Amino acid sequence: MDSMNSAMTQIAPGIAWTPLAPEWRSVTDLPLLILVGVTGVGKSTTLALLEAVDPPVRQLPDRRSLADQLITKVQLDGGEPIRPVTDRAERFDYTRRYREENPGGLAQALSQLWIDPARWPQPLCFDGLRGVEEVSYAAEHLPNTRFAVLDAPDVVRVERLLGRGDRFDRLAPNPTNASRDALPGLDVPGAEALFSAEEQARLSALVTEGSVSANDLRAKIAIVVAERQNYDPAAAIAALQRLAPARTVVVDTTIHSPAEAAERIGGYCVLRKTSAG
Repeated sequence: MDSMNSAMTQIAPGIAWTPLAPEWRSVTDLPLLILVGVTGVGKSTTLALLEAVDPPVRQLPDRRSLADQLITKVQLDGGEPIRPVTDRAERFDYTRRYREENPGGLAQALSQLWIDPARWPQPLCFDGLRGVEEVSYAAEHLPNTRFAVLDAPDVVRVERLLGRGDRFDRLAPNPTNASRDALPGLDVPGAEALFSAEEQARLSALVTEGSVSANDLRAKIAIVVAERQNYDPAAAIAALQRLAPARTVVVDTTIHSPAEAAERIGGYCVLRKTSAG
């Protein structure tokens, strides 16, 4: 973060890249809860439930907010005009460029934050990390952190994206090189490799039944395909189970409801940690 200008020192009240007062604490020293998972696994719903417990789990500026900072850094370092980036594929490209100089990616940036404990009492949560490089860096450099991994198959993630209406879920149109024989809405490069024939039929049926438009399905599939080209959820889980097995819980959100997921995460990652001091 050395090249960040002075206006970017503090990213939120009580959170900065450098300590702004003697009592501020490094994130590396805090018993942080980190949610791990790609888009559509249920992190936002689960986090909302964790924020409702007593004491509430306080969410630090999330991945999007931190990525905005890193995108600005990449733009500054590259001599580019500073501008907001909303297209998902373009954001993936900027964070990839950041990882070229900072192998830990978002986890490396997170580890450099300082917190004012008066403004941010425990327990604290960050949403969230993705991919082998990020979780591996966090496991090594954030020794007091516990990891809650939320997981769901790619086909389920597409279905959830179709139903949630998040304005962030957008991708610029891209010329298709998919097979002309692709099912309606499935003509996205990379879709055939990501989804089984049964899953493709399941998704395309949403179009033929009139539940969604082909364009909407195509856009959500493109998001999942682009994300999976950058992050492998299974590899990230394997890395955490190897590097920090005692600090990791994995929840399949197709088996456990959001309330059950929040209960498991709260009991394992928050209550045990805070009760231990």
